[in-house]
Amino acid sequence: MKKKLRVGIIGSGFAATFHYTAIQSVTAVDIDIVGVFSPTKENRERFAEQRGIPAIDSLDELIDTSDIVHTCTPVSTHEQILTLALERDIFPIVEKPLTGFCGDNSDSFRGDLYSKRKALQAVKASIKRILTVEQKSKASILYAENWVYAPTIQKEREIIEKSGAQILWIKGEQSHSGSAALNSGFWKIAGGGVAACNAIHPLSAALYLKRKEGLTRVGDPILPRSVSARIHEITRLPDYRDQGHLRCEYHDTEDLAQIHVEFEDGTVADIVASAIVLGGINNRLEVVANNHRTLCNINPNNIMQTFNPREDYLKDVYVVEKAGTKQGWLNPAPGEYYSTGYPQEIEAFYRSAAYGDPLESDSILAADAVSTIFSAYLLAEQDGKKVTIERGSYDR
Repeated sequence: MKKKLRVGIIGSGFAATFHYTAIQSVTAVDIDIVGVFSPTKENRERFAEQRGIPAIDSLDELIDTSDIVHTCTPVSTHEQILTLALERDIFPIVEKPLTGFCGDNSDSFRGDLYSKRKALQAVKASIKRILTVEQKSKASILYAENWVYAPTIQKEREIIEKSGAQILWIKGEQSHSGSAALNSGFWKIAGGGVAACNAIHPLSAALYLKRKEGLTRVGDPILPRSVSARIHEITRLPDYRDQGHLRCEYHDTEDLAQIHVEFEDGTVADIVASAIVLGGINNRLEVVANNHRTLCNINPNNIMQTFNPREDYLKDVYVVEKAGTKQGWLNPAPGEYYSTGYPQEIEAFYRSAAYGDPLESDSILAADAVSTIFSAYLLAEQDGKKVTIERGSYDR
């Protein structure tokens, strides 16, 4: 017999929208959406009315009446919400990154100029507090890294486990022409630029696959050991020529990041994240192993190709995220939602909360990813010098 879970949604923006859509596809449990909370009354009431669910006036009320909550809010709020949920033994689904650094509360704060050592220290302290609360809770953090659940990544996991592969080199990328979120250009709101908000995806997938390789071959996860990086603000260069195709309203966040990770076994991963690439979003991971090579094209991919001679023919047709134009040869995405892993991750989280199924994307993966990202910020500040990743109070 199916269990029934009471579900709360925190947030009313883009992330809350696709989380709500994913909830509709859950089959493992019966769901009662108790409502949505967002600090802006107008936003939560609009979100609720459009979906026929209650608008809840307080965060505490929503959490107290839920079994599982979707945390679809800025990273600056994550620790607070996770703590409130876990202390009540409520399962929090949290968008990436797990936590971050959003400034020192001063009006003059600029993330590009602030000490990255202090930022890393703040992130490590936040991770420690979050994991300490989780250890005392009957609930677990459900880390919403959809790349982990993408069909291509899960198929590569199967290949690695069944073939006994040793991963030698991973190359990952998330690139596009710029975030649609206006606040993404401000570090104190977004918690960073493309390193924190984009690189976190391919990095998490790379860390996940190395964990799986280690568990299969040697009985322990293979963890990141050190990182080096370079970070750039290309569209803020004095000589940048803006022709209107790329977003360039960045106050203090970067638009290009290159991160090199070395694992405990000496193998490596190279992660690129950028907001300066035209032609649609690029979500890709390449795995070079001792017995195979895999290209994971999350999107775009060529499952469908269409030539469109005139833009207006497809004016009412969604093609692919951030395509920029609908003219010429296109790669429409008939199953983009599925190929990115959104419904699979939510299904898995509900199964874990209801029946105790093991998690593929957990708090330790989340902690490793954000620790690596902010270590990368630190060494980029030092012109690319390699820095050892300090995992602090958490371990395998």
